[in-house]
Amino acid sequence: MSGGGLGRGCLAGVPAGVPAAAEPPQATMNDWAPIAKEYDPLKAGSIDGTDEEPHDRAIWRAMLARYVPNKGVTGDPHLTLFVARLNLQTTEEKLKEVFSRYGDIRKIRLVRDLVTGFSKGYAFIEYKEERALLKAHRDANRLVIDQHEIFVDFELERTLKGWIPRRLGGGFGGKKESGQLRFGGRDRPFRKPINLPNMKNEFYGEGSAEKRNWSREGTRDWRTRDRDHERSRDKRWPERDRSWAWGESERERDSKEERSRGRERKDKDRKDRDRDRSRERDTKKQRDDDKHR
Repeated sequence: MSGGGLGRGCLAGVPAGVPAAAEPPQATMNDWAPIAKEYDPLKAGSIDGTDEEPHDRAIWRAMLARYVPNKGVTGDPHLTLFVARLNLQTTEEKLKEVFSRYGDIRKIRLVRDLVTGFSKGYAFIEYKEERALLKAHRDANRLVIDQHEIFVDFELERTLKGWIPRRLGGGFGGKKESGQLRFGGRDRPFRKPINLPNMKNEFYGEGSAEKRNWSREGTRDWRTRDRDHERSRDKRWPERDRSWAWGESERERDSKEERSRGRERKDKDRKDRDRDRSRERDTKKQRDDDKHR
């Protein structure tokens, strides 16, 4: 994607490639900004612009890339808008109809595939006046065109120093699923970093001798407590075994009672059936006797 992105500045006055930690903490916080003023792939890959190591391969690709803006692109970059997330069916005529309401348009370039000629979903719109550019930048972002919510920002390819497009691992976009989120732009600005004071870690022996002794004593206490816990656990094992044995005998007793109840029910059913048969035989015998009389 040539050019566009989602915004502009992180640490003003910090050259690209220099980690934020190189600056004093106070100066870093004073110079910090949510929008990048100079593109640094390492900072763009960080949620707050303070990372010192790349966390995905795309950042390495962007840091090693030697990108040169397309010299065949004409027009004033400072009067050009980048419009993305377009419906693939949106045409130049539709874009002109929508964006001409903010001012006079000099040129519209809808980026298309060289082979198929189909739209790639983004375009560049050059205005004649800066006032129209600023108005469109303010009001057209998140506008719905052809059932798609669009994204609008200034062109960055020729205006933001050090710019690396998304296809080379740069940009200010990216999807959460791929783990290649980029920050420092209008759509996803940097989050303000949290400055934690430099505190000595007393647990590892820093600080006074009394505190160091206290930490060692505490370590011995923990070891003693662990040994006591092991002993108590060993004592609890026989009780647990007895409880398991009691549980098994209880289950066996329940199963025996269930089997005896089942046998009793079967005996009762058999007796009932025998009684019914005897009644039927008596009734039949009585009917036969009545016939012979």
